[in-house]
Amino acid sequence: MSDLKMYEEKMEKTLETMKEDFATIRAGRANPHILDKLKVDYYGTPTPLQQVANISVPEARMIQIQPWESSLIKDIEKVIMTSDLGLTPSNDGKSVRLVFPELTEERRKDLVKDIKKKGENAKVSVRNVRRDANDAFKKQNKASEISDDECKNLENDIQKLTDKYIDLIDKAVDEKSKEILTV
Repeated sequence: MSDLKMYEEKMEKTLETMKEDFATIRAGRANPHILDKLKVDYYGTPTPLQQVANISVPEARMIQIQPWESSLIKDIEKVIMTSDLGLTPSNDGKSVRLVFPELTEERRKDLVKDIKKKGENAKVSVRNVRRDANDAFKKQNKASEISDDECKNLENDIQKLTDKYIDLIDKAVDEKSKEILTV
């Protein structure tokens, strides 16, 4: 009999990936997670910012990046400038500061659209997992590995899982949208 657990894990991974994407969306507040995907050239190796600097949030709208080697300041500034963060770094010779401006109403609406798009993409992924599962169940049924009733039950179970994860995705999209609109 096919293992539903494998398909549920794929759906769970989709949800987690979407939430990680949400963590990198700038909501007007300083959130160090927006730097998670940035890598700086450290002795010829692309290295995550968190591994070459201390990142702190001294104020609600500021992130401070203190590299362990001051020679990295220019590289860190360059990585931030070329990223899609839309922030201009400033440095005092010892650390790099990122100041977050207030989000305009227009920018908030754009961010909410982006969040909804990421949510739709996650739903498509969950539905693809359901399709793959149903295909596998039908194949097992054809090969007489499972009965028609078992196949129907598995299809019902995978549909329940799909509904559960679509609902969780919708809730996460709503929460993040509210957070953006009420900052």
